Amino acid sequence: MTKADLTKRPEQVSAMFDQVAAGYDRTNTVLSVGNALLWRVATTRAVAPRPGEQILDLAAGTGTSSASLAKSGAHVVAADFSPGMIEVGRDQQAGVPNIEFVVADGMNLQFADDTFDAVTISFGLRNIVEPRTALAELYRVTKPGGRIVICEFSTPLKPIRSSYYWYLKHVMPTLAKAVSSNVDAYDYLFESIESWPDQKTLASWLRDAGFADVRYRDLSAGIVALHKGVKPLGAADSSEEK
Repeated sequence: MTKADLTKRPEQVSAMFDQVAAGYDRTNTVLSVGNALLWRVATTRAVAPRPGEQILDLAAGTGTSSASLAKSGAHVVAADFSPGMIEVGRDQQAGVPNIEFVVADGMNLQFADDTFDAVTISFGLRNIVEPRTALAELYRVTKPGGRIVICEFSTPLKPIRSSYYWYLKHVMPTLAKAVSSNVDAYDYLFESIESWPDQKTLASWLRDAGFADVRYRDLSAGIVALHKGVKPLGAADSSEEK
């Protein structure tokens, strides 16, 4: 079984997501008790996409978040390191305009410097072997003045923390067996959430990557957090920094 630690191999995690791609959205709806939709709406509002903008949705999975962003008229690049997810996404979002699906490595993005007006990643940063490298890549491909939005599981407020972890450990596996084709993938989900840093730590990583005006707000009492930042207008091109 794939373990959620810093030694996780990208090909293992990619293969795991390939296996669950077909039922991924249904499983997420069940395991989040319907909150996945609310988190997606909050993320779309935080990105605030506008017609004609270029937006990168990294770890886009089946493209549900990309479709929400594309409704604005922005052009959305839905990127994921799981070919299986990309294949399912192309099929599921076939009728949605302004979405381009690509396979991409979050630690080595194939896009030019200063390409996107906004970059976003939802529930995917945990799955990247070196998340701080991925943040540096997201910074590189963001235009000066552009924005980043991260939606990720986080550390819940103390009043619900113990009951939430009890749910993850005891209830979620039972639900996963009923609705998922790969129960190990959701054991991995629990481990990755449990080992992920808290809100303040992720905010510090964003600042270290170069983003300014970094803020975050809790959703669902901190079960999920939305982090936002801006690439400074005076940011030097990557070629100038080297």
